[in-house]
Amino acid sequence: MIIDDSQRGSGFLLTESARLLRKLIDRRLQPLGLTRAQWSILAILSKQEGLSQSHISARLEIEKSTAGRLIDQVEKSGWIERRRVAGDRRAWGIHLTDRARQLLAQVETLILRSRTEMLHGLSAEQQEHLSEILQTVKSNLAAALELDRSEPQAPNSEEAID
Repeated sequence: MIIDDSQRGSGFLLTESARLLRKLIDRRLQPLGLTRAQWSILAILSKQEGLSQSHISARLEIEKSTAGRLIDQVEKSGWIERRRVAGDRRAWGIHLTDRARQLLAQVETLILRSRTEMLHGLSAEQQEHLSEILQTVKSNLAAALELDRSEPQAPNSEEAID
């Protein structure tokens, strides 16, 4: 067995830490009537309004249909609105509402508090070093995924046994 309770390696710790952070943020967003996924859309639009559903799905790295359902939920909550793109009758840009702009400050405070709690006990130097390490891990995983995409896949283990 690669991973068991006695051998909690860095991959396990990274995954478990991310799970706990997601759970904490979800719990804190719930009283605001917001999910982490919905917040992700608002965060993207806070940096660049008027994006299309396709652009949002690409930034979230999710399927367009999944993004569409999520955008519909956020729109029904009154946090975003679709507006026609000038010069293109088929295209719609997605914009924050005033209600969402008021919510942004609250959520930003909540996210920053969660981040502070996550890094509690680490010096500024340790926090910077952790960010550098995690960036390297992320780059390594992205490179491995790209390599896997370009290489033919090995037969599954059942086929290899035969």
